[in-house]
Amino acid sequence: MTEQHKKSSLAALTLAAVGIVYGDIGTSPLYTLKTVFDPEHGLALSEGNLLGIISLIFWGLTLIVSLKYVSLVLRADNRGEGGIMALMALALNSVTKAAPKWHYPLMLLGVFGATMFYGDSVITPAISVLGAIEGLEVAAPGLEQYIVPLTIIVLISLYALQRHGTAGIGKFFGPVMVVWFIALAAMGVVNIVEAPRVLAALNPYHALRFMYENQKIAFVALGAVVLALTGAEALYADMGHFGKKPIRAAWFLIVFPALALNYLGQGALLLQRPDAISNPFFQQLGAWSVYPLVVLSTLAAVIASQATISGTFSMTKQAIALGLLPRMRILHTSVSEIGQIYIPAVNWLQMIVVLLAVIGFGSSDKLAGAYGIAVTATMLATTFLTFFVIRYRWHLPLALCFGATGFFIIIDISLFSASTLKLFHGGWFPLLLGTVLFTVMLTWKRGRELVFENLQKHAIPLEEFLSSLFVAPPTRVYGTAIFMRGESDGVPHALLHNLSHNKVLHERVVFLTVHIIEEPYVTEAEQVKVTDLGHQCYQLNIYYGFKDEPDIPRVLHLCECLGLPFEMMETSFFIARQTVISTPGSGMATWREHLFVAMSRNARGAADYYQIPPNRVIELGTQVEI
Repeated sequence: MTEQHKKSSLAALTLAAVGIVYGDIGTSPLYTLKTVFDPEHGLALSEGNLLGIISLIFWGLTLIVSLKYVSLVLRADNRGEGGIMALMALALNSVTKAAPKWHYPLMLLGVFGATMFYGDSVITPAISVLGAIEGLEVAAPGLEQYIVPLTIIVLISLYALQRHGTAGIGKFFGPVMVVWFIALAAMGVVNIVEAPRVLAALNPYHALRFMYENQKIAFVALGAVVLALTGAEALYADMGHFGKKPIRAAWFLIVFPALALNYLGQGALLLQRPDAISNPFFQQLGAWSVYPLVVLSTLAAVIASQATISGTFSMTKQAIALGLLPRMRILHTSVSEIGQIYIPAVNWLQMIVVLLAVIGFGSSDKLAGAYGIAVTATMLATTFLTFFVIRYRWHLPLALCFGATGFFIIIDISLFSASTLKLFHGGWFPLLLGTVLFTVMLTWKRGRELVFENLQKHAIPLEEFLSSLFVAPPTRVYGTAIFMRGESDGVPHALLHNLSHNKVLHERVVFLTVHIIEEPYVTEAEQVKVTDLGHQCYQLNIYYGFKDEPDIPRVLHLCECLGLPFEMMETSFFIARQTVISTPGSGMATWREHLFVAMSRNARGAADYYQIPPNRVIELGTQVEI
């Protein structure tokens, strides 16, 4: 690749990253300062307090986003992939041999962080679109009653468009967000020129003095300052799509300067006109700018929402692969971009919860308390997992590991603690949502373990079975039979049923086992392993990463190089469809067993999930008790 091509590619990726990665944090100026000085918090709008808050926001962006995420956490990539699921898989891999006792606690922590990310992805569309459309009440107070209905219309339209994918409109996200950040910076500069004394907030002394002098109220305000940091997790989660360099370039060259200037500009405006606190964002340039700003901020809010919706689809796909959620219908919305997926069940469920949040809370101020807990909980989980990666994967000295992450853990705990003060003012919402998802994920994981244990209990060792079978072999018929077989499953039930009912065996028999490993991707060279079991019987092991696209027919083509060619029209897939039955006694609590049974019955079939042609599949039923 030429140097010129590298530069243009980096520029294009940086532009795309501005659109997708930074939409969430980029729309924070819409509501952050308004929420901090909400009369409910009891924080007086004085010059000292204002400089302290602006200083806290500036240094929060510097320490949490620039130092923690952009400089440290982006290094903890799982083969180029980021996000809490990828980080959890990396941490679990790192401690498997070195410190196995941490395996289960880290899995729980990763699942908890993921459920909080789901909470974040529900609140982001609600709060950002509400915050944008609330500009209408600045232009004309009589329009206040239309804010919630208009927000609902925008959100329903957004979710209805998901099935078409973002490939077509995605190319406009970057330019629109660049315009947005230029507008933020320009408005900031205009107001800073009017009151340059706001630049004193760049001195961290003002932040420390504010915390010392106000203490309890400052601690409450800290929970609202967190709103300026929302979306920090997104830049890590999207690392696999863009790479580290474009994400870092976009942050330091465009996003960070624009955000810093706008917060300083809003501070300058409030120093001159304290009455503008009702909605400082939309009053930065005067009445003429309100309607254009409402349009631009609504576009930015929709783009921010789109990024979190796409992130939810990606997270769900990873959770399914890691065995934390049942298989669901996943549609690809782009022929060129493998990451462009749409999960109907997740889309409509998320839309319902988002609309409930909009109707139930009614304003961005009231949603702010809910947002803080979701964001800070995910941040805290990320920091803890990062410690185990740099200690057990990078093998850095313990003192250095504590030094690198301990400072951020203290900050994250402080921010999370401040956010929990909002528990009864919206904070319960993401916690309730997270608790439901946490229960669902752990129930599915435990239920699959119980099914596996039951199958193991009654498993017949495959090698011994084949030895006895070919003492007096059954009639062999033309073609290839592929029997789906779980890891260490013994003889597949489908084979036993076929022999019992049809009394025949195909001339070539393949036992196919799919292994999902705790890596994002597996190379083609490592994806397939074939073992000859004799008598034209083979064990075929297929390995996928948690971000790979399961496609059995495609993988079967790779077997030709290993001396095992397949002709699809002469191949039949035998799959045992398990009917799970809840039985009293050992296992899980009765209600959890019933939940697992319900999920199991509604899970997508293995043939559909692995993209096996339906006309080549024969399903045979089997009952499993848990």
